[in-house]
Amino acid sequence: MSIAWSPSSELGAFLRSRRAALTPEETGLTSFGQRRVPGLRREELADLAGISVTYYTRLERGESHQVSDSVLASLSRVLGLSRDEQAYLARLARPGRAARTANGAAEPERLRPAVQALVDAADSQAVLVVGRRADVLGGNRLGYALWGLPSPDDPAPGLAPGGPRPNIARMTFLDPSTRDLLLDWEAQARDITGYLRHAVAQHPDDRELHALIGELSARSPDFVRIWSAHPVSDCLSSQRGYRHPRVGTLLLDEEVLRLTDAPGVRVIFSGAEENTESAERLRLLATPDQGPSSRASDAPPVRRASPPGRGQREGTTVHP
Repeated sequence: MSIAWSPSSELGAFLRSRRAALTPEETGLTSFGQRRVPGLRREELADLAGISVTYYTRLERGESHQVSDSVLASLSRVLGLSRDEQAYLARLARPGRAARTANGAAEPERLRPAVQALVDAADSQAVLVVGRRADVLGGNRLGYALWGLPSPDDPAPGLAPGGPRPNIARMTFLDPSTRDLLLDWEAQARDITGYLRHAVAQHPDDRELHALIGELSARSPDFVRIWSAHPVSDCLSSQRGYRHPRVGTLLLDEEVLRLTDAPGVRVIFSGAEENTESAERLRLLATPDQGPSSRASDAPPVRRASPPGRGQREGTTVHP
């Protein structure tokens, strides 16, 4: 199955998916009898949003691209959209305001040396720099080690100058070792799918981005399943768990920073709170791999001595 994306078709599909997810009870309406389809009827949603049924029907058909701020605000309120989803709806309803590229050919994404120097300086955290198509543009040694990628100094083909870059979306859906690495693979898959939907609305003419989505839809039934639910996410912060073959389980806080002069480029920092097992294991991961004897996937937890009167503290719940 190949997925075709356009602002007009996606506007209708996104509105229908969110309307279907609402029940009359959630909106204060009284439901009479059994409904043929889930969610609110068009006329119910239009009434709650204060717009005509005819106008709302045109929106679901993707026929209106000059939607006012007040209508967008009303629809967002009734549908209970998150901040990311509100921004996504606005870009779909006003596609002329999205970033455009000549003939769909975007300039190659590059990492400035000054940014790479800042990334290298964050030696206590795993850092990756990811572009709008989920390509790995750079990172520090700990970031590459966490994801099982060749070191930046390693002349492996995946990081050779001019060669294909590792891609987080491809790794998530097409690489079995990445599925094993992530404690909550479903959450990561949902996040990266939501990000790709967010990115394609920002850059609707990016042919490489469309090609990536088409490739994943053709090769991964899981991607098709998650994409059809219309997740939208800008992926700014989370807590993510890893089952690393060298050092065992890590629970890391993930924070994402954006480069203002490079739209779509994100610097992802993954770190652990001090005096936790995850912090100790992250430090262990920063040391050179000494071969099979150093792998600790089945090793007992690494424990640091706690100060008198204090116990070990480690988060146990992973929130995507």
